[in-house]
Amino acid sequence: MTPFLKRLSLCAALLALSLPVWGRQSIEQLLQPVTENNKTDSAPVDPLDRHTPDGTLFGFLQAVQAGNYGKAALYLQLSPARRDALGEKLATELKTVLDRAFLGNLRSIGTSPDAGGPAGVFSDRLKIGTLSADDTEVDVILVRVNDPNTGKIWLFSSDTLAKVPEIYDLVQAHQVETHVPQLLVKTQFLGMSLWLWFALLLAVPMAAGLGWLLMELFVYPRVLWRRYHKQPQLTTWRHVSAPVWLVVGTMVHRIFVGYLRLPLLHRHYYYMTARVILIIALAWLALRLFSRGMDRLRDRAIARGSTGTGSLVLLGQRIVKVVIVIFAVLTALGVLGFNMTTALAGVGIGGLAIGFGAQKTIENLFGGVSLLSDEVIRVGDTCNFGGRVGTVEDISLRSTRIRTVERTQLSIPNGTLATMNVENLTRRDKILFNPKLNLRYETTPDQLRYVLARTRRLLYEHPKIETASARVRFSAFADSWLTLEVFSYVLARDFGEFTAIQEDILLRIMDIVAEAGTGFAFPSQTVYLNRDPGLPKEKAEQAAQQVRKWREEGQLPFTDFAPTEVSEFRDSLPYPPPESAVNPKRGR
Repeated sequence: MTPFLKRLSLCAALLALSLPVWGRQSIEQLLQPVTENNKTDSAPVDPLDRHTPDGTLFGFLQAVQAGNYGKAALYLQLSPARRDALGEKLATELKTVLDRAFLGNLRSIGTSPDAGGPAGVFSDRLKIGTLSADDTEVDVILVRVNDPNTGKIWLFSSDTLAKVPEIYDLVQAHQVETHVPQLLVKTQFLGMSLWLWFALLLAVPMAAGLGWLLMELFVYPRVLWRRYHKQPQLTTWRHVSAPVWLVVGTMVHRIFVGYLRLPLLHRHYYYMTARVILIIALAWLALRLFSRGMDRLRDRAIARGSTGTGSLVLLGQRIVKVVIVIFAVLTALGVLGFNMTTALAGVGIGGLAIGFGAQKTIENLFGGVSLLSDEVIRVGDTCNFGGRVGTVEDISLRSTRIRTVERTQLSIPNGTLATMNVENLTRRDKILFNPKLNLRYETTPDQLRYVLARTRRLLYEHPKIETASARVRFSAFADSWLTLEVFSYVLARDFGEFTAIQEDILLRIMDIVAEAGTGFAFPSQTVYLNRDPGLPKEKAEQAAQQVRKWREEGQLPFTDFAPTEVSEFRDSLPYPPPESAVNPKRGR
């Protein structure tokens, strides 16, 4: 289907919606509560619904549309004698002048029995519009009178009726009616001449074509300009062209209809429906524009790596879409005549009921918003969730999915996760290296000093250890060993890299312990026999000599090395070791 045919089909839908001529009473029954429910049982009921100005006007228009001029005369302020003699004639003339000379807004007519107070000359008079023909203008006045059978009712005032014949003589027939077959003029369907129905139908493709032409005239120069300068085409315009066309087509169609001078009742229904279509078109356009803008914002956020911001944009987009739709529906219902106070009260009560019934869902929703806005965790982060370590795979609005170390999938509701202490392991800037060395009790103090000094130097020399925080201390006499505590930070974020560095340092510490002539202890008791050679005396003597040398030279590194010495050998240790398979210098 070509774009023009699509637009033509949308215009046909517009026509179908723009021609509602259903009865006024059925509309009132659908759009607002029955007024009799608010009356006492003793109050008289008017079968013609003349208790309100609104009911009098539309009751009269429905009666004359149906051709029941005798009933229509009951809406006129006439004496019984005049009603019998001139009632039908005046009703016919009033209908004609209302259709062709009435200026006013039927939607502003009061629906309350006391509507005449604020706007009328007196409290029982109400001006609903003006009859204008040539240079003559007559106010259309409704007057409130007391009927012995039905109580107070509203009628077309005798003052207005007295001037109706004058206006009727000035009102000319529709100029087009002189050029169309009289059969189409005289034949009526649903209270309107057939030629007007055909004119309405013909206005649909005309409005569609003219609306499309106006849009092309507006857009095509810009398309040529961009093509000449080799710029990207207007993708946003193509995205919103359909709702824009509907807005323009509706407005053009309404201008056409303005020249047709439809009967007043049909004109009122058409304008009411045209407003509803315009509201739908504007809501459609707002949805398209907002979605386009939010999609671009979300793509930019994801491109920057802010997946949480992208998820929040998506959530906000969905919420605003719902708000736009609800606002459009409520506005359309207001145009159609619904009592919006009752509707809004119903929406509020329904919202409270939904809120009480979906507390957990709302809690999880706000928990998801909190997680995504604060960006405490992101997809791909490895975290500790209450003792369970896993990688975040997805953060939805209801729950967060975790892939655990055991490769199982853990789902945590966002409401629970928002109150949980979460340890983000991915965002650590360095990893703690904190082993405890347990040496045998046979270790002499000088051997212990040797191990402490060499291990400290090892940490200072290693390029992957943070020197400022590194320390090695003799910390405790345990039951079966002497405890040395190593505290330092490995300059790595990846846990796999950390384990490799940790392995290298631990192997070097084992070499230091072996060089000192001591060993690691086990939770056991040592029984010395005569044949036990004990610890190697040569290495113990060498360690003691080294410590003695440090003491004599005044360089004993206790409680720590001097800062000048630390700066001399900082990061001087080769890492990875020369014999390591991953050493980049190996094999050169």
